[in-house]
Amino acid sequence: MKKYVVVGIGLFVIACNNTDSSNNATSSNDAAGNTAIAAPIALNYAIQKVYPHDTSAYTQGLLWYNNRLIEGTGLRGKSVLYQMDDQLKPFGKKINLELPYFGEGITVFDGKIYQLTWEEHAVFVYDATTFKKINTLNWPYEGWGLTHNDTSLIVSTGSSNLYFVNPTDFSIQKTLGVYNEYGYQSMLNELEYVDGKIFANIYGQNDIVVIDPNTGRITNKIDCSNLLAQAKVNYNPLTIDAGFVLNGIAYKKSTNTYFLTGKCWPVIVEVKLN
Repeated sequence: MKKYVVVGIGLFVIACNNTDSSNNATSSNDAAGNTAIAAPIALNYAIQKVYPHDTSAYTQGLLWYNNRLIEGTGLRGKSVLYQMDDQLKPFGKKINLELPYFGEGITVFDGKIYQLTWEEHAVFVYDATTFKKINTLNWPYEGWGLTHNDTSLIVSTGSSNLYFVNPTDFSIQKTLGVYNEYGYQSMLNELEYVDGKIFANIYGQNDIVVIDPNTGRITNKIDCSNLLAQAKVNYNPLTIDAGFVLNGIAYKKSTNTYFLTGKCWPVIVEVKLN
């Protein structure tokens, strides 16, 4: 599931045609200062509550919908789509993806659940109330994370790009490169759209980044490296499997809180951002 992309951002400064070399130097420095990319501003969190999480759930997508928490998991032969009540207890119908499908990110748009697959190029569409499969769409790239704004679905592929796509046929409407002060940020994974910003996990890292969907710039960063310890978990899932990383962001509007977890983590942690 790893795709490494190394891209640099070039900074081009056009100096004025001035015979005074000192003025040229000043103009160049001013231009460089004016176009410098600001570092993301750190956001802090406060834990509100800790819930148990199924340690067999290789979390790929997580979201709140109609007071239900819906989770999509991965791994071939083990990928499922299921829902939990407001106390995060599983209930109702569970969808098991048959081989060879590897489940990935999910979102709910216009009463339908969309579920990506990793390498199989299939996007499954379900009725969000009944969980009945109603369509299968094609996606030409790997599928990683999925969310939406008011008009488009937003897809990550493990690269530094986010793709805004048509919910009807998954045709690409816009491609957005995501970057910080050092260059383009690859390994974008699970996504959540909140109040005009895109929250994203970075595969293999303990940071959640906040992305401006108009420019692609990472404006904020949330350091979750101590999240498990603060939630009183007495072991590190990475000691069991290097793939058991932070992954899963679900925003609950009614409480203005975020539910965070990881692949096969023992907990889902509800936090409020400060």
